Amino acid sequence: MGIYAVKTTASQERTVADMIINREEPEIHAALAPDSLTSYVMVEAEGNAVLNRVLEDIPHARSIVPGTSDISEVEHFLSPKPDVEGIAEGDIVELIAGPFKGEKAQVQRIDEGKDQVTVELYEATVPIPVTVRGDQIRVLDSDER
Repeated sequence: MGIYAVKTTASQERTVADMIINREEPEIHAALAPDSLTSYVMVEAEGNAVLNRVLEDIPHARSIVPGTSDISEVEHFLSPKPDVEGIAEGDIVELIAGPFKGEKAQVQRIDEGKDQVTVELYEATVPIPVTVRGDQIRVLDSDER
């Protein structure tokens, strides 16, 4: 059993992964189409013979990359990266969602457990701490850079 990389047409990774899984082959255990991996789908299967047979009928599936991958090579695709990763206290951010959309703010505190950031709005006459989700902000300027 191994993890195989299947070359696909660009932007068709999710479609190919879905079609592979929908075949319900007992020798194929999983298919993964990570957003960060363009034109490839990772497939866990008993062998590449069964994978070759399945891929013959799937449009947009081009070929199998020779050899297998180890789980250590794909496990970073399996756990989601927190939205607050790469944000530091003191960073200048722009709020891209919510009631303060378009406002600029400075990061005061980061709660990685809840994936939230407490920011202080720039243009406010009175500094008000506002807590927002990590996916609702975009870093404009970082102290560390």
